[in-house]
Amino acid sequence: MNPRPAPASQVRSGRSARPEPKRTGRAAVPRHHADESEYGESLAHGGFRFTQQRRIVFDTLAHTVDHPTAVQVFLRVKEQMPAISLATVYNCLETLSKCGLVRQVNVDREATRYCANQIDHGHFVCTDCGRVDDVMMPDRAELSRLWKLPPHYEVRQSDVSLRGLCPDCARKALSKNPTTKSLSKR
Repeated sequence: MNPRPAPASQVRSGRSARPEPKRTGRAAVPRHHADESEYGESLAHGGFRFTQQRRIVFDTLAHTVDHPTAVQVFLRVKEQMPAISLATVYNCLETLSKCGLVRQVNVDREATRYCANQIDHGHFVCTDCGRVDDVMMPDRAELSRLWKLPPHYEVRQSDVSLRGLCPDCARKALSKNPTTKSLSKR
């Protein structure tokens, strides 16, 4: 059903290593996910084993861009592995987070969402519909200049969340209140 070929990181000996999960959500920024060797090394370095459950949970996240919650990941994984439990999915997500293979995305008091995108990026949260999109961030050197850090400070990690209206909600808001049109063009 999915006409697009498997990514190079999933191809061995000219064939796909495993069926590719259905892609959901929107692509906003370039994405990098751990390949088979990076995945195994990250788990081993954290003292964890490479299990089928962890791999399916990771693959499901790697093929989405909508930052699903644990329950949403569970429902998607259950299509491929009917016997998996919600507790197992939570445990897999915790392990993958500890190993740096996925990021936890926390939006206010909502359920934690998950992201497998390994490129430095921030998140744009729509305050109307709750949609979360990846947004590109400047490189670390540029980020240090942008934030005007005190001398000798070095950025090693950043967690940036921007809030506002996604294009769909902005369009709806504009159609409800045409006077905001002049404000949005500034």
